[in-house]
Amino acid sequence: MNRSKYLLAGITFVVVLASGFIFGRYVFKGESTDLKANENISRERVIQNITDSRENAITRTVADVSKAVVGISVTEVREYRDPFGDDPFFRQFFGDRSYKQEVQGLGSGFLISDDGYIITNDHVVGNATKVTVSMTNGDHLDAEIIGKDSYSDIAVLKINKTGLPYIKLGNSDDVIIGEWVVALGNPFGLFEVNQKPTVTVGVVSAMGMKLNSNENRFYRNMIQTDAAINSGNSGGPLVNSIGEVIGMNTLIYTGNSMAGGNIGLGFAIPMNKVKAIVDKLKKDGKIERNYDIGLRLQTVDKNIAQYFKLTNVSGAIVVNVEKGSAADNEGIKPEDIILSVNGEKIGSDADFWGLILDMKIGEKVKLKILRAGSEIDKEFELKVK
Repeated sequence: MNRSKYLLAGITFVVVLASGFIFGRYVFKGESTDLKANENISRERVIQNITDSRENAITRTVADVSKAVVGISVTEVREYRDPFGDDPFFRQFFGDRSYKQEVQGLGSGFLISDDGYIITNDHVVGNATKVTVSMTNGDHLDAEIIGKDSYSDIAVLKINKTGLPYIKLGNSDDVIIGEWVVALGNPFGLFEVNQKPTVTVGVVSAMGMKLNSNENRFYRNMIQTDAAINSGNSGGPLVNSIGEVIGMNTLIYTGNSMAGGNIGLGFAIPMNKVKAIVDKLKKDGKIERNYDIGLRLQTVDKNIAQYFKLTNVSGAIVVNVEKGSAADNEGIKPEDIILSVNGEKIGSDADFWGLILDMKIGEKVKLKILRAGSEIDKEFELKVK
């Protein structure tokens, strides 16, 4: 998975014997007075109570969903360009030094239907020439890329098999901060070795987290968790304690860690967003975002704020408006500063595009704009160019 700059340590349990307490040769609550005859029965009950105390919502969830988690192995051909480009002067001495190389990658995914649909991250499958899915029964199956969307970092795969286990899709709007969650996946390729996902447990740390865009991918309203997520976990499910997937594990924040390992800051794409994108990808194979907006923006920095005498260093300033575009027709002008879109505050140009790219053709874009010290409202409809 992309590196973003962005144990149960023990189990304490108490066993309470429903049958009563054993004292000397006698067992209260109607047990036989023959201690020796009941020794084996009592021992079995103690063992059963211990076993019952070890089973909980987390262990049951893991048992329910593990078979629907898959490892993903990707073969991608990457082209490395000649550092001198097409310069004829250098080529006469060094020739064309461009080359292609096969690169192997690993990630995670999970089945969402019994007929073989799998979802994962777009950055896992990339420009794959071959995708192989590893199942918990040891099968390795070729997968077809049904569709992918780089902006939302979501992809849909399909394997040619039916009668498969799958995970129930949950409602990410119903998530509670602090509730237990389980992350399952293929960190460091361990799934390939053991034919089963690795399980980590934590809580939902925060909701609605907005992260910086990365390689033209926009991460908004992310679920934050302290369940350990590492390289290879990308595309795996984040599951609540009743076995519903509430998010797709996507990013970790590594701070200053040179190793890029988990420090308890992992992020998952909320499931409601995933479901909306997946439905479109299954239908059309892509997400249509050829909007006729016609804006070029720049993030308001300290210099811009000082020049326009702004009290807050926040917003996106209009640098250029394309003639005849939706923004031009609505009367938006260069030097307008966009403060909010559809009621959501805009802190940067990435915030603006992240919001717009989550919208559909035909939706209304309502802007609050600062122009010459006064706030005004503008509205236009998203249309195809």
